[in-house]
Amino acid sequence: MIRQRDLFHDDDVRDVLHLDLDSFFVSVERLRDSRLRGRPVVIGGSSGRGVVSSCSYEARRFGVHSAMPVKLARKLCSHAVFLRGDMEAYTQYSRMVTQVIHQEAPLYEKASIDEHYLDITGMDRYFGLLLWSKELRRRIIRETGLPLSMGLSVNKTVSKVVAGEVKPDGEGYVERSRVRSFLAPLPVDKLPMVGAERSRLLRSMGVFRVQTLQEMPPEMLMQVMGKSGLTLWKKANGIDPSPVVPYQERKSVSTETTFERETTHVHYIHRLLAGMVEDLAFSLRRQQKLASVVTIKIRYANFDTCTRQKRIAYTAFDHVLIPLVQELFDALYQRRMLLRLVGVRFSGLVGGAQQINMFEDTPEMVSLYQTMDHLRRRFGKDAVQRAEGMEEKQKHS
Repeated sequence: MIRQRDLFHDDDVRDVLHLDLDSFFVSVERLRDSRLRGRPVVIGGSSGRGVVSSCSYEARRFGVHSAMPVKLARKLCSHAVFLRGDMEAYTQYSRMVTQVIHQEAPLYEKASIDEHYLDITGMDRYFGLLLWSKELRRRIIRETGLPLSMGLSVNKTVSKVVAGEVKPDGEGYVERSRVRSFLAPLPVDKLPMVGAERSRLLRSMGVFRVQTLQEMPPEMLMQVMGKSGLTLWKKANGIDPSPVVPYQERKSVSTETTFERETTHVHYIHRLLAGMVEDLAFSLRRQQKLASVVTIKIRYANFDTCTRQKRIAYTAFDHVLIPLVQELFDALYQRRMLLRLVGVRFSGLVGGAQQINMFEDTPEMVSLYQTMDHLRRRFGKDAVQRAEGMEEKQKHS
């Protein structure tokens, strides 16, 4: 029998600030074009078969929401402004926000392109935590022009829920003594790990409010959901020991290939790079990560080693990354001497792959990636390969 008091530990109670940029993509577009302010705005694929990636609060009043087909959004809100979106601009503004946080916060995690967690435990010895958090929020708004909501509480789960409840452009604080009473009246889908499928399951069990989860025996949820049932019960009771993971631009995935015979064959290297990128991009998507920095490395026959790096818009798609890597290689490889090694690294990783996927003009493209990745997870990463890189990958496997 699991008892609630056995699950609460003082070590799990921290001071965590969640910063969430409101309708981030729309807010950036409004900074670039003030005529969009106050108007319903929808961002997503422009072909009519695409999916809504983001929409303004004005559009939401007509029933538009993210992941909805653009065609349906046009029917619900025909007078909205529909934009394709500009990931390069969104990436730039996201970095601006991260830079301000980096200057002020001792420990922070960039959870996605528009969300950050800050562990400010212990700072109350020197600052009033709520005052410090509000001042940081005001500085970000002042320096970027972007609306921002903040939630301050005892862990990542509760602070995220708090920020969601004070949107748009709000500030919220829930101290330890009020955590369970704050969460209790909320719909179950307000909890971060409750998506559409899990919400339907809970509702079929008669669970509509967080309070019902709080009062249920955790063993009952475990019988239905396994270990995730216990995790959900903990979150409903405001328990979340997950740490704020320090954000580092150096966090990366990489691979290198040393040639059996030194070569100057550019077309051969292009095909090899395509296969290498395909593997790394799959690794990114499997981790639900996006890359914002590409680095290419070459080593000549005389062991001279050169690298070149480029910042890019956040992505985890092969068809975007392959030409970028090949172009970067062409710019770096100028001496036309024999090469003995080539390497690729993707860094500056953040979460949020699903949100960026919606920028594809056709849902078929996203569906294709999802199908290929499913086959790779089930049968191995080489189960599905691009023809361009398959032969060269097999030679070096």
